[in-house]
Amino acid sequence: MARPLSAPAGTLRREVSDALVFALIATALALPFIGIYTVPATAGLRLATRLPDLVAIAGLAFVGRLGLGLARGPWAAGAAVLGLAVAAIGWVGLLPSREVAVFAIAAGLVVLIRGAMRAARGSAEPGAGRRTGADALADGAARLLPYLGPVLFVVALVLPFLPFVDRRLLDLAILVLTYVMLGWGLNIVVGLAGLLDLGYVAFYAVGAYSFALLALHFDWGFWACLPLAGLFAALFGILLGFPVLRLRGDYLAIVTLGFGEMIRIVLVNWTSLTNGPNGISGIPRPSFFGLEFTREPQPGTQSFHQFFGLEFSTLHRVIFLYYLILVLALVTNFFTLRIRRLPLGRAWEALREDEIACRAIGINPTNTKLAAFAIGAMFGGFAGTFFAARQTFVSPESFTFIESAIILAIVVLGGMGSQLGVVLAALLLIGIPEWFRELQDYRMIAFGAAMVAVMIWRPRGLLAVREPTIRLGRRRRGAPS
Repeated sequence: MARPLSAPAGTLRREVSDALVFALIATALALPFIGIYTVPATAGLRLATRLPDLVAIAGLAFVGRLGLGLARGPWAAGAAVLGLAVAAIGWVGLLPSREVAVFAIAAGLVVLIRGAMRAARGSAEPGAGRRTGADALADGAARLLPYLGPVLFVVALVLPFLPFVDRRLLDLAILVLTYVMLGWGLNIVVGLAGLLDLGYVAFYAVGAYSFALLALHFDWGFWACLPLAGLFAALFGILLGFPVLRLRGDYLAIVTLGFGEMIRIVLVNWTSLTNGPNGISGIPRPSFFGLEFTREPQPGTQSFHQFFGLEFSTLHRVIFLYYLILVLALVTNFFTLRIRRLPLGRAWEALREDEIACRAIGINPTNTKLAAFAIGAMFGGFAGTFFAARQTFVSPESFTFIESAIILAIVVLGGMGSQLGVVLAALLLIGIPEWFRELQDYRMIAFGAAMVAVMIWRPRGLLAVREPTIRLGRRRRGAPS
């Protein structure tokens, strides 16, 4: 009679089998995207293969899955060592390509962290509920949360002057802050009021084109056009709000999606006004209280470097744009935090929870929804104005549905209604793909892997718990009841 396997040996065999199946599935999925690709040839295109990369990815999938499985059992310390070894292999460059090495480092760090957390926590006390690594991470994040916002604020203030910051990193920071501002604007509509908006990019486009057209036809500057662009975007938000007052859920999402596509199609086809798909170029850049960031200013004027006695550098303009979008984003954040404590903000949150109950207690859903659409659209218009001023060129291709989807993903992944969560989600969803742009074919795989990881470990968002709008404190002694 065969000797039965012990529990640890049986568990180990099960984890190895699971990792093997996982590696086979990963290989099948990676084959058409990574293993085979087309290259130019004299007679057209020909197929080429990347078999070393494919084999390396299959091995990483096997080792990563095995390490995560071992981290759940008594081999947590061994899983941590395995993760460290995989990350080291990727770091020293023993893999066939740089792209695969990056994935090896990421997979190794994930396994290392999971194994180390499990090994440090040890076995659960008798009678205690089982806690996962995500729960422990959430507890640690909750303790650090009050300090995270101020730390990020200080880092944002001094970022341009840090020794390792270059032009590329500043441009990336400006892009991330732009999406942070858009996320905070959409958070008013989706996170606070609970209105699913898939056409937010329309207000972004209205703000950008409003500034471009006013600058082109009336020769107005950035500061004069900024409030007007926000006003125009708010008017379009009200126009969107009226047809969807009685819609909820999926129906509301479909109508807002159609509105965003309508705006884009109008921009493409109204060539006499918007120049159609060719876009509008020559948009003026913002100035610093009238000081231009040029080497040779116009006669009778001074440029920024001449006024302050500095040597001319194109980095001055980039730093100014960075602080400009930082101020705009902070204004958006401050306004949102303040209005949440006002009756209108509390009405938004009540509307998100139960619209019928809102009607019963006397809240006007019509005015509440229109205010949410208008204010959220206004901040989208401000962000669009900055985008046009930074790029000095706008075209309909910059305002497609994928932009709305990314902004909505930032709000949802950050945690509905969480201001700090929007910042973290923007760093994840915008910073990672841009930072790994050199990975070419693997760039969107990194983006998808980050989203899948967040949805697995934090399905309600990075910061699903946020501070209540109003705290009911203790009644002071002697105060009237």
